[in-house]
Amino acid sequence: MNKLLLALTAAALTTLCATAADSASLPQIGAQVFIEPGQTTQDIDDWFRILEANEMTVCRIRMFETHMRKPDGTWDFALYDEAFRAAERHHVKAFATLFPADETVGGFKYPKSEAHLVEIAEYVKQLVTHFKTFPALYGWVLQNEPGTGGSYPDNDLSRRIRKEWQAARPKAEYSSKGYKEAHFDYEEFQRYYTTWFLSWYAQEVLKYDPGRHLHVNNHAIFSNFPEYDFPSWRKFLTTLGASAHPSWHFSMFRREQFALAMSANNEIIRTGAGPLPFWLTELQGGNNLYSGGKPICPTKEETGQWLWTTLGCGAKGVIFWSLNPRAATDEPGEWALINFQREASDRLAAAHDVIRTLKANSDLFAHAKPLRSGITLLLAREAFWTDRKQKLGGAEQYEARAGGAVMKSALAWYEALMENGIPADLAEMDAFDWSQESYKGQVVILAHQLALPSRDWSRLTRFTERGGKLIVEGATGYFDEHQVCVMQTGFPLADLLGGSISEFKALGERFDVKFHDGAVLPAHLWRGTIKNATGTPLAAEDNDVFATRHTFGQGETLWIPSLVGMGAWQRDNTALARLARRETLGAIPALPVLFKRQEKLALLKTLTCGDALITVMINKDKAPKKIPLLVKKGLKPQVLFADKGGHVTASSAALSPEETLVTLWR
Repeated sequence: MNKLLLALTAAALTTLCATAADSASLPQIGAQVFIEPGQTTQDIDDWFRILEANEMTVCRIRMFETHMRKPDGTWDFALYDEAFRAAERHHVKAFATLFPADETVGGFKYPKSEAHLVEIAEYVKQLVTHFKTFPALYGWVLQNEPGTGGSYPDNDLSRRIRKEWQAARPKAEYSSKGYKEAHFDYEEFQRYYTTWFLSWYAQEVLKYDPGRHLHVNNHAIFSNFPEYDFPSWRKFLTTLGASAHPSWHFSMFRREQFALAMSANNEIIRTGAGPLPFWLTELQGGNNLYSGGKPICPTKEETGQWLWTTLGCGAKGVIFWSLNPRAATDEPGEWALINFQREASDRLAAAHDVIRTLKANSDLFAHAKPLRSGITLLLAREAFWTDRKQKLGGAEQYEARAGGAVMKSALAWYEALMENGIPADLAEMDAFDWSQESYKGQVVILAHQLALPSRDWSRLTRFTERGGKLIVEGATGYFDEHQVCVMQTGFPLADLLGGSISEFKALGERFDVKFHDGAVLPAHLWRGTIKNATGTPLAAEDNDVFATRHTFGQGETLWIPSLVGMGAWQRDNTALARLARRETLGAIPALPVLFKRQEKLALLKTLTCGDALITVMINKDKAPKKIPLLVKKGLKPQVLFADKGGHVTASSAALSPEETLVTLWR
């Protein structure tokens, strides 16, 4: 264990240096170069020549052990040597992805045994000691797409690590008052085991290549989210990454919501990265035939939208999967940015247009950072796990019972804010900074976070009493971390919210929550009735209270214990967007550029660059939009990028359907 600590200390020092360098560098765009036996020297040179011709400066290369280790146990690196030499000739830096022998397209996620761990260590030694001297090597991707959807293998290694983990776990300070407790030990250990394996990989790499950039790309964030302990990963990574393939990962979204999904995906990664830079190191580049859950071919407009949305979230780089298609076995002929004649597709041309804009404004984009509004949508991993445990098998009539409602509720609020041009963070509860002295000017939203662990009760109380605004929606806090219904055993947030729940009623697919001010919010399935104590009723009928506002310390709460997020997600989100706008803008500092009203199927991202701003606006509607803007007095616009001739003034922006408009404000 001492060796691991030393290795992680070295990684932390590397992180400080890499973070400083990356934070002041121009975002880089590139693509995966897929290397496989059968390719000639000319083939390989062609891939990197195409990257250079399109001003792409980075790539990823999967380092397949099966292509290098011969049956007699010797190693032949010639094929990949040629790739690294070609990368150097064409001025491309490479992320090399560790890919020990495996038969699956994405790679195994955990070792199969203690003996397998030894085999992996030998592969890492052979690979790293050989390729660390190549000038084109930028860094190592420790594992491709960790995350399994909630499982890990039962073998001698996992049993040993679990035993060690169990022995080192601190005893829980909270118990459920004598009621029978369920536990998420399996899920918590899997989360730990993923971190353990990644840190083990980091240790092995640093043995032979100290000081090198270390990276990892998670995937399927909207479902795998509870498995990732991003704050712990910061100890051994230099950048955090992600895969975002709409065909695989955006099943919760309609196609016209894919830019929104890309934004939400990246916000979770950015907040998870904390002080580290983040990259999107797999972005869908081409067509699916048989792979992907939802076969699509990105349009040139979508390619630009996804790039600009990712850059608008503050990413320091984007790498497409992939430049060239593989020829054999899994996914042959799919995913590529080029056609079979090795000519640039319209998608590659669109990416090149973005690169040109970045380079033409390099001083701006090198120092650009995402504007932080002070609004955060918090996600509790226990809420995901509880939803999964409580769900019955078989098809469900109501979406709130079918799985995924915890994430969809948060996404509904996120969409409502984005369509107003209001930025918001998406973060796991433990990634939020709970140590600030004051939270004035900040808003936290808990959208149907079904289970709130006891460690968060005092955090939320402190946040509010120190000036924060807390919005609580849906059946948030119905359970504790042991799946005990705290509505029954004593609601721990009663003082904070000014009341407790009398009961929840199932009212069917849709019902309305009617506010005294005339607002009507569509809701889904469950309506909570508040036993009000000190709150101010905002929605009530026949002495039943359905929403309250409550002053607590220097802050306040808004409580709507009905699934208004799910109601908006399924149907019209106009009422939720109006409520979200009113309740957040009144609590945070003024935003410099804002939509004057909700703009359906539109998106606004804002970057700060010293005294200047850069906005990214996207119109996903089928009709042109002229969007009224609220702009800080004195700011003047200059269009940097408009793929369909859009224009902007200090009071409005005009965008064609599917257009992206990037504007500098001084």
